[in-house]
Amino acid sequence: MGPLEGIKVVELAGLGPAPMCAMLLAEMGATVIRIERKAPVRNAVNPRPLKFDLLLRGRPAIALDLKQPAAIACVLDMMTQADALIEGFRPGVMERLGLGPQHCFARNPRLVYGRMTAWGQDGPLSQTAARDINAIALSGALHAIGRRGQPPSIPLSLVGDFGGGALYLVQGVLAAIISAERTGRGQVVDAAMVDGAASLMTNFYGRRASGAWSTERGSNITDSGAWFYDVYACSDGKWLAVGALDAGSQQQLLEVLELDSASVGSPMDLDNWPRARAVLAGRMRTRTRDAWCALFEGRDACVAPVLDFDEAPRHAHLKARGTFVEVDGIPQPAPAPRFSGTPTSIPMAPQEITGANTARALSAWFDEARIDELRRSGVID
Repeated sequence: MGPLEGIKVVELAGLGPAPMCAMLLAEMGATVIRIERKAPVRNAVNPRPLKFDLLLRGRPAIALDLKQPAAIACVLDMMTQADALIEGFRPGVMERLGLGPQHCFARNPRLVYGRMTAWGQDGPLSQTAARDINAIALSGALHAIGRRGQPPSIPLSLVGDFGGGALYLVQGVLAAIISAERTGRGQVVDAAMVDGAASLMTNFYGRRASGAWSTERGSNITDSGAWFYDVYACSDGKWLAVGALDAGSQQQLLEVLELDSASVGSPMDLDNWPRARAVLAGRMRTRTRDAWCALFEGRDACVAPVLDFDEAPRHAHLKARGTFVEVDGIPQPAPAPRFSGTPTSIPMAPQEITGANTARALSAWFDEARIDELRRSGVID
């Protein structure tokens, strides 16, 4: 099921954005196989049972010792059928294994070779270790996020790992697959988290160049500077998110809050923003979050409750759309986006690497005789 049905992808196991890229491709219908080390890569910072490692959902995994020539030969045989390969090692590692682009293109010139790193395949930092926070720091994104007078705020690992990393790798791989179908030639997709994070900042670099954006955090319209685009605490300690950027939504916001425009002043009077925020903050503290939500129901004030991990799956709108699903007893986000003609299915839970599961995974790539040969030679268990 899904628009990528018939596309075959090999994922070399890693951490962070590369697995999410593979997950997204699998959930759009691609046949993805994850190749783990004999001692599988796991998250050492936050170890947990496999079923909770949700980035591994949606595709099977096999274990290979990539130091063994027979295992490398197995992967290269898979390249003859693959539309794409995804890897997230430092530059040069795949080449040393004998699985670099030149080795894989020799077996399949139409292959799309997707590479995911923090810094990219070249440049002074290309061999330097880094995490999400380092990549977004260099891009300018981290400096811009936070409140006035406070240190930069860390936006989870959404901007570097997953936004600037995984999503840009997905985009690049799919674009290169389309090109390969048209031209018969594959190519390397060099996806770097720092490049993707910088690309996500395009709008803000344009605003900065025009003089419409300050480098001082918390002093711009959409970075918590404006009273009409911020979060407010309610009487129960829960929060409301206000995004009333236009005059119409600002008017409805003030009507529900029973405030007149004189009490907050002109929305574009930047000097008055702190006073106006104090007015709204005082008013918001007079009711609980859910009481305010009931009053804002059906209004175009651009107000929403700030929900936590437990609350979000229970929200009426998200339940109606099926934004969250339960797999193996774990509530989790459903595949996105939605496709009208080639709908996606509920994702498969992460799979343990067993002999039976390995055989099933490889059945999409090799016939039974080849799988038996791999088992007899010790390449697979």
